[in-house]
Amino acid sequence: MKSETRVPRWLRLGIPALLVLIWLVGGTVGGPYFGRVDEVATNDQSSFLPSSADATQVNERLTDFTGAEEIPAVVVASSDALLDDAQLAALAELGTAIGELDGVGEVSPPIPADDGLAVQLFVPIDASGDVGEIVGEIRSLVQDDIPAGVEGWVTGPAGFTADLVEGFLGIDGLLLIVALAAVFVILVVVYRSPLLPILVLLTSVFALCVALLTVWWLAKAEIVVLNGQVQGILFILVIGAATDYALLYTARYREAIGSGMNRWDAAVRAWKGSVEPILASGGTVIAGLLCLLLSDLASNKALGPIASIGIAFSMLSALTFLPALLALFGRAAFWPFIPRTGAIDLPDDPAVPVRGIWPRLARFVARRARTVWIASTAVLLIGAVGVLQLNANGVPSSDLVLGASEARDGQAALAEHFPAGSGSPASIIVPEDRLADALAVLEDNPGIDSIAATAADSPTGQVSVALQDGAPVFTAAGPPGAPVPSPTVSDGDVLLSATLTEPADSLEAEQTVRDLRATFADEVPGVLVGGSTATDVDTNDTSIRDRTLIIPVILVVILLILMLLLRSVLAPVLLILSTILSFGTALGVSALVFNHVFDFPGGDPAVPLYGFVFLVALGVDYNIFLMSRVREETLQHGTRRGIARGLVATGGVITSAGLVLAATFAALGVIPILFLAQIAFIVAFGVLLDTFVVRSLLVPALAHDIGPAIWWPSKLWRRERAEHRRERVERRHD
Repeated sequence: MKSETRVPRWLRLGIPALLVLIWLVGGTVGGPYFGRVDEVATNDQSSFLPSSADATQVNERLTDFTGAEEIPAVVVASSDALLDDAQLAALAELGTAIGELDGVGEVSPPIPADDGLAVQLFVPIDASGDVGEIVGEIRSLVQDDIPAGVEGWVTGPAGFTADLVEGFLGIDGLLLIVALAAVFVILVVVYRSPLLPILVLLTSVFALCVALLTVWWLAKAEIVVLNGQVQGILFILVIGAATDYALLYTARYREAIGSGMNRWDAAVRAWKGSVEPILASGGTVIAGLLCLLLSDLASNKALGPIASIGIAFSMLSALTFLPALLALFGRAAFWPFIPRTGAIDLPDDPAVPVRGIWPRLARFVARRARTVWIASTAVLLIGAVGVLQLNANGVPSSDLVLGASEARDGQAALAEHFPAGSGSPASIIVPEDRLADALAVLEDNPGIDSIAATAADSPTGQVSVALQDGAPVFTAAGPPGAPVPSPTVSDGDVLLSATLTEPADSLEAEQTVRDLRATFADEVPGVLVGGSTATDVDTNDTSIRDRTLIIPVILVVILLILMLLLRSVLAPVLLILSTILSFGTALGVSALVFNHVFDFPGGDPAVPLYGFVFLVALGVDYNIFLMSRVREETLQHGTRRGIARGLVATGGVITSAGLVLAATFAALGVIPILFLAQIAFIVAFGVLLDTFVVRSLLVPALAHDIGPAIWWPSKLWRRERAEHRRERVERRHD
């Protein structure tokens, strides 16, 4: 065996053993936190908005009028025949039983529909409690106590929140199982070894455990906002990235072992060869993710540092835990196919035949470089045309959950018998002295069905209000002569609830909110419009603003990192352009699939931003793996020869890494949430595109066609140019 060092045996065993022990302790402590994420997570969309948003300002002041922070649920009961007195009495008793549940406020009496076929009950739920659990209890009561001949649902904002919570339930278990199983199968097929895939997966799992432990305490301290969406992405990103980095290190280790080195020297050689590309790759991803701190949405801001923590531990695990494991196991990690050679199988003489996929591909790219990169670019451009069909302007809350949704079914029943916006009214804060003017605006808007004011002394908490002879008039249901409750006034303001004629999560309702805001701004300054519809409007607008700002910033940051890594200007620019083209193709093909295959109703405005962050940052990873090796080979063999050798050396590992990353992101599709399903497809398809087209064909062919100038204006470019000049001079003398 070849030996390059004289490190004492006890250190060669002690250092790896100590590193493994440290990671075992970290994983053991962090592992139990998988079952505790819900303790620090939130799925309240209004909490993600910036403090300057109207919906946020209204939400923060609701307790001044209602006295408690509540989220409304609506129980809808309907029948094919007119509801009789016995059924109405049973529904009233149901409302009483619901009101006795922990976390439920005063339930309204059954409110009958004009057609006599349905009733609705408004159920205020304590927003500080477990909304999903409370709604589940209400649904159980409705299912058990609903009178015969009547069907019931629980809908409203609380109902949709509960459905989202249920949709995210598979993150801790199902998502991880599917992702890890997919990675394991791919690694077994690639390496044909039972042990090595386990060592690589341990690298990913322990990185995730320690990352989750860190994130949990940050969320506990309210430093970051953690929700199901961010949690799912964190899990997938860490598994995928840590496995990719581990594969890069493993490839270097395999080369060193194959050349005859002992396990310690091989570990050191592999570490030296992989530390720069892993740090550059991880640093690029972290830099891209941290650009999300420029977002006005708290969920985006949270994803930046949370995912960056995951990437940092992924790099650390791949550069400490895995090297320690391989230093302990040595060649046994590759059993039963022990590496026999560490050389790149690519003869210098182009006339000598080669065997294997990557040597043959390298020869093909070298011989047809210009044809290959032009054809690849044309194919990608054709796919990118589909971007014109991308619909990412927001979707109704009822479409966020894929598959069955009781809240969605209940909303449909509600809209059939009541004003469609019942249960999710717009909340409007109006200065008391401008109440008449505000009512005039509301009554003139065709999107408003009815108006009520918050009244603390009313049994239902509200009192109807309308404009008569230019003055507000309040009315309340009750016996004749009963006193009419007065609206609650806080800091000189009154809270109005405006029931919309359209479903609260519809595009028509969003337009009503926009129209109201515009009219109020012109005619009644100082009025704020909030509520669930306004929250959707502000979220979509903020997402569009974010992607317009953040995408160019990410490109500049990554470009600068590539310039530092490759000591070049031209190569990084071309790599960024190729990645942008790949992203456009992925988004275009995804748009066609979403519209014509999956028949999705649209997409969240944040989908292109998230897709861009992951595909550009992760796509550049593979270009970093390739071009850092190409630069290394170029120093010894020249640019065009270095490109071919770099492609052969990294072909297998990058392809394996791409398959693993695509499989892990595809695993997000098992969570029945529209946003995650779309991100899963976009990133998985885009990664495969980067792996098999951009990195295997487009980039090496373009770099080969350009030649040494690809390194302009670095010392490497100047050195090769000087060598070519000397060669020309020598040929002239000959």
